[in-house]
Amino acid sequence: MRVEKDSLGEKKVPKEAYYGIQALRGAENFQISGLKEPEVFIRAFVSIKKAAAVVNAELGVLDHKIASAIQKACDEVLGGKYLDHFIIDVFQAGAGTSFNMNVNEVLANRANEILGGKRGTYDFVHPNDHVNMAQSTNDSFPTAMRIATLWEHGKLKTELKNLIEAFEKKAKAFDAIATSSRTHLQDAVPIRLGQEFGAFQVTLEKAALRLDQGTEALTHLNIGATASGTGMNSHPQYASKMVDQLSKMAGLALKTPHNWIEIAQSTADFAHYSSAMKNVALDITKIANDLRLLSSGPRVGLAEIKLPAVQPGSSIMPGKVNPVIAECTNMVCYQVIGNDAALSYMSQAAQLQLNVMMPGMIYNLLFSSKILTNMMKMLREKCIDGIEANLQQCQKYFEESLGMATALNPIIG
Repeated sequence: MRVEKDSLGEKKVPKEAYYGIQALRGAENFQISGLKEPEVFIRAFVSIKKAAAVVNAELGVLDHKIASAIQKACDEVLGGKYLDHFIIDVFQAGAGTSFNMNVNEVLANRANEILGGKRGTYDFVHPNDHVNMAQSTNDSFPTAMRIATLWEHGKLKTELKNLIEAFEKKAKAFDAIATSSRTHLQDAVPIRLGQEFGAFQVTLEKAALRLDQGTEALTHLNIGATASGTGMNSHPQYASKMVDQLSKMAGLALKTPHNWIEIAQSTADFAHYSSAMKNVALDITKIANDLRLLSSGPRVGLAEIKLPAVQPGSSIMPGKVNPVIAECTNMVCYQVIGNDAALSYMSQAAQLQLNVMMPGMIYNLLFSSKILTNMMKMLREKCIDGIEANLQQCQKYFEESLGMATALNPIIG
């Protein structure tokens, strides 16, 4: 063990730890879920620290030797090292201060080693004075939230596009197959099976457009706002240079905000994007419900389509196969909807110049994005691509539906 000291006193820290006393206090205080912030968020946060070291050195406020050591430490973490030294639970108070200090301490301790020092001494590089220079948790944490969410959006967008294309292929394949539509779950007018799948395609195209629209506001970064949006303790050129540097590092087209005070106190941008993901989930769960209903049977259900069999369905009934992919899809969608509800409560909890619920918000955002992305890939590969139409059943419904009489209305009234 080693002994570290902060404003509250001394504390023993594991000798091999790259985190320090403040991260340890946070980990001990918030033993809630065992869940840690995702790796993508760690990478986004460390990217901010690296950019800050570059910019502060360029502006002449940080020694180049120290800046270089911090950058090397950042590169090591970005390369996958020391991830087990980020120890803070996602349910942490203080607007993410514990996590920010966890990052600062890991990077400072590693930078000290690079310069010939020891962990816990901070002789050459200090967590607050150097790694956190010109920053506050209040601007660095939401900036990392924005970058991480935008990174994950790329994956989500790709899988949604692939799913849309899968429905488009089925719409074309089923376009000549006539069946009966149903309203109120009762027989209605004739419809082509391809039209039903084409509607699924267009539904998701509109959802994708709304999702993309939700990302624009996320490109405006908090960095440079410092504690309350005033930019106190940062160089006048710091914010603009940070946005330029982070744009290069993150591979994103990032911008400064329209209003610094607003972006410091409002988390509406995150709530908006979460809502867009929720709407994707609402659309997909409706589609999954339709697929389950249309495939019901095989002998006493609708049985218009056949879903791919991916596993045995029952431990007691021989030969039973269940629509497990569609069922899993439903569960994921409901979880995304629940995550959005939790995030909405967290978003409205802001008071004056700060929302302290950001750690929970980013966990829900990234969790929703991850499971939605993985679910869409599963749904496409294990269900949509292999759907088959039951031609005889569809034709039977088409011929027997009383909805056919509707076509005679213009003639006989």
